[in-house]
Amino acid sequence: MDAKPVISDEMPGWRRPITPSRDRAQSTILTWVVGALLLLGALAPPLGALRFSLPLWPMLGPLLVSAAFAGLVLLLRAATPAAAAMGFLVCFILAQSPAAWSHYGLEMAEHWLLPALIVLFALTFAATRYGRTRKEARGLSESRRGRSASQIIANLGVAGLFAAAGRYEGCVAALAEAAADTVSSEIGQALGHPARLVTTGRAVAAGTDGGVTLAGTAAGMIAAAIVVAVGSAHHSLWPTQGVTWIAAAAGLYFDSLLGATVERRGWLGNDLVNFASTLFAALIASSLH
Repeated sequence: MDAKPVISDEMPGWRRPITPSRDRAQSTILTWVVGALLLLGALAPPLGALRFSLPLWPMLGPLLVSAAFAGLVLLLRAATPAAAAMGFLVCFILAQSPAAWSHYGLEMAEHWLLPALIVLFALTFAATRYGRTRKEARGLSESRRGRSASQIIANLGVAGLFAAAGRYEGCVAALAEAAADTVSSEIGQALGHPARLVTTGRAVAAGTDGGVTLAGTAAGMIAAAIVVAVGSAHHSLWPTQGVTWIAAAAGLYFDSLLGATVERRGWLGNDLVNFASTLFAALIASSLH
């Protein structure tokens, strides 16, 4: 039996299967828990440098770049101030992992994590605004206030945590899955083609949880490939990039599967589904490398 959308008196116009109070509680817990872990991850390298009497100036570059990134996001109204703060933490972790440590003479594999984040932002920003008028008319568009802190945590939190832990392949896979998920959803909704449930193949309206379109999926896979190519630029093309792209694709499928099952039943909200999907992609990439 299909889940029925909840029409809530608490939030007029709410038509998701999950109740507003449960969705808000899940997003709040996710934001506070993962946000705290990201803060620890961002502070760990500077505190470690202080502990071993190392200079802090190598952290200045990542700090300035992250502040500029957060400022750009706010200027473009792509996120709320709280979301920009979460984006700053993720950017700071990616910007100093592992490039900043090379200034201390430590030999570490090079990864282009920051460019991958910037490419993700460019792709998702463009996809969100593609066909915006049509999406707004159908009630499918993102808020003009930009993404919330919980949405940033849901999409980028795993990448930040894996980068802080030194699991760079998992970080790139999480970024690629986040790009694929957003681009596929936004393009599919903008085109308005009928979607099909990933579990049954039954035709559903565009924007339905667990529904996928051919055009949206193709766009998402291309977006994932671009992010993986940039994030793995200092690696050989195969098998590293191929495995990471497969992990991102698996995460995108997992996202649709969760959407068609637990999200449509009102058990999980979209933020937790997105977080779980990026985590799934990151774990697969880490286990296969």
